[in-house]
Amino acid sequence: MSNTKFILGCFDDPDDMMKGIDNLQKASVPIYDIYTPMPIHGIEDKMGVKDSRLGYAAFCFGCLGATVIFSIVYYTLVHDWPMNIGGKPSFAIPNFVPFTFEWTILFTAFGMTFTYFAATHLFPGRAPRVMDLRATDDRFVIAVSAKGNVPHEDITNLLKDAGAVEVKHNERKYVSYE
Repeated sequence: MSNTKFILGCFDDPDDMMKGIDNLQKASVPIYDIYTPMPIHGIEDKMGVKDSRLGYAAFCFGCLGATVIFSIVYYTLVHDWPMNIGGKPSFAIPNFVPFTFEWTILFTAFGMTFTYFAATHLFPGRAPRVMDLRATDDRFVIAVSAKGNVPHEDITNLLKDAGAVEVKHNERKYVSYE
């Protein structure tokens, strides 16, 4: 059994990379991921990436923040310590608006930060997994999982036919405890 975990096709040109994606998809080869040094328009549609659901999470965190502070202010000003200031009612909703707005923004900001870290596995202190360091500089990389049923030579040929400058086989690194 081969130790190859990923087959990486490195490209100089984004158009060649898009051609490589087309070649792999026509041959029904599943693509693990694509790494680019800059945003490429249309790549999400080509890869079938769905729209993010982070907006729903932001709405839920905002509702949670508004509910928490509204409950705290209501309990404090109406039940725990009601004050009669100039004959105004204790439960005046316009008085609650600034606190509610600020806590809505606060909960949304912190909630989205934690959600982003959880969704991307980029917790502080965790080293990012980079397939090829040149993908952060000037190369466009297509990573194909080598565990599929397609022979490695066929994948290599498809990538080279699309204009890959280099095709690498990443191998598993086994840790020795000796």
